[in-house]
Amino acid sequence: MNLYLIIFTAGTYKVEQVYEKHKDLFVELEKHFTLHLVNYTDSESIPSHEYKMAFIASGGVENAVVRFFSILPYPITLLTDGLNNSLAAALEISAWIQSRDMKVKIIHGLVPDMANQVLLHHQAFAAKRSLKKKRIGVIGTPASWLVASHVDYLLAGQRWGVTYTDISIETVEKAFHEITEDEIGPEASLFAHRAKGIQEATPEELLRAMRLYKAIRRVCKEENLDALTLSCFSLIQSLKTTGCLALSLLNDEGIPAGCEGDLQSIMTLLMVKELIGKPGFMANPSFVDLDRNEVLLAHCSIPTKMAEEFIIRNHFETESGIAIQGIVHPGEVTLFKCGGECLDEYYLSSGHCIENTNMVTCCRTQLKVRLDKPADYFLHNPLGNHHILIQGNYTDLIQEFMQQNRCKPRID
Repeated sequence: MNLYLIIFTAGTYKVEQVYEKHKDLFVELEKHFTLHLVNYTDSESIPSHEYKMAFIASGGVENAVVRFFSILPYPITLLTDGLNNSLAAALEISAWIQSRDMKVKIIHGLVPDMANQVLLHHQAFAAKRSLKKKRIGVIGTPASWLVASHVDYLLAGQRWGVTYTDISIETVEKAFHEITEDEIGPEASLFAHRAKGIQEATPEELLRAMRLYKAIRRVCKEENLDALTLSCFSLIQSLKTTGCLALSLLNDEGIPAGCEGDLQSIMTLLMVKELIGKPGFMANPSFVDLDRNEVLLAHCSIPTKMAEEFIIRNHFETESGIAIQGIVHPGEVTLFKCGGECLDEYYLSSGHCIENTNMVTCCRTQLKVRLDKPADYFLHNPLGNHHILIQGNYTDLIQEFMQQNRCKPRID
């Protein structure tokens, strides 16, 4: 990975002297990046696609930054180790930038902490770049009950570079009827053998669910989709099967796939994949315990990669088809959602998955999570229904990503 530092320093610029004066920081950065030091007057030589950042190397450079302000990479970040009055200069520059109603971040502190912040910054930069030109398939129409989960396709494209593309439900239905028994039998058998157990579901229902998976997989390939959201309840009526198994397997394969045609949640799942490289569990908050600061998350599909083991069940609401009851190992988790019509708001909290429950009044996979942020967010100011659970604590990285992209946190 390349890191181009645009150097602002007082006096005559000599790359060897700059490197020696700030060697501790540069050596730490070189553990992660191939480092390139470029004087601010030569910044046009840096390839436009490369990762770059302003480095305030000394005091006395405030006017130079103001004069060459247009070369600063956006979002504006000032890296400074504090040597030679560089922090003082960075503070003055930051105040000038903010006075013009622009956001700016200063990276400063202990050397290992600064290097870690730059690494997070780069991961967020790389994820945003990788989102560009991603295609999100909207198969069917969003569920009628998702009244607050609309996305403006044009604004989403302008902000994130993604393309939402509508695909008729008939396209999947046609592919479903073209799939042969030979294409689904062995995989259905293998999936059944992977499961800890089977309850309620029949072999015929498993075959139909596997047929739907194959049909959606074919449509993904034909339409060159990077992610998809499925109007799954429509298919229950027309194909007499559920999409829960298909979405589970697609997420296992690294294709973010969401339920109910939810336009905001599928973007969240795609962000998680590009930023972290993991699948997420899209779920309904089904019960909130304010005294314990806990939320019960439930849905009928989960990537099997997220589960220690899983049970093949039927679908909770319709008592038909196939659903997945995943048993998830307790541990640190992150709860995240990107929402708003322009996809410019977000909710984010770390927490711990503390229990798998098996209530008869909720969807099949049920995870009780103790949050680190107040759970009354769900009751006072929620970003809609579905939220995404990720295994592990990734709040620092996601926070950096959302802030770089000028998104507003949803707080109580």
